[in-house]
Amino acid sequence: QVQLVESGGGLVQAGGSLKLSCAASGRTFSRYDMGWFRQAPGKERALVARIRPSSWSGGSTYYADSVKGRFTISRDNTKNTVFLQMNSLKPEDTAVYYCAARGLNNDEYAYWGQGTQVTVSS
Repeated sequence: QVQLVESGGGLVQAGGSLKLSCAASGRTFSRYDMGWFRQAPGKERALVARIRPSSWSGGSTYYADSVKGRFTISRDNTKNTVFLQMNSLKPEDTAVYYCAARGLNNDEYAYWGQGTQVTVSS
């Protein structure tokens, strides 16, 4: 079992920055594929960024086209934490952001945080 707790959301003006954090419980955090998803009102939840363990695809990252060049995902395995640095924020980035974890043998993200609200004003 993995428990995830997000923090760092808030209200920011367009062009500003926020850094989200997701603290994970458990001793095997370094083995999990960690993802950040977001869900805007009236829209489906969508993957924003993902980072794999260093032992799995060399710690490769993925970004949705809408955030490439603006968002950066990173992880600190010593602190069981994954981050999402968000720069040049736009109003369309407004959403609830969720952290999720996927084990090597799972096709889907099985563990989810409670979400943190990000609101970008124009």
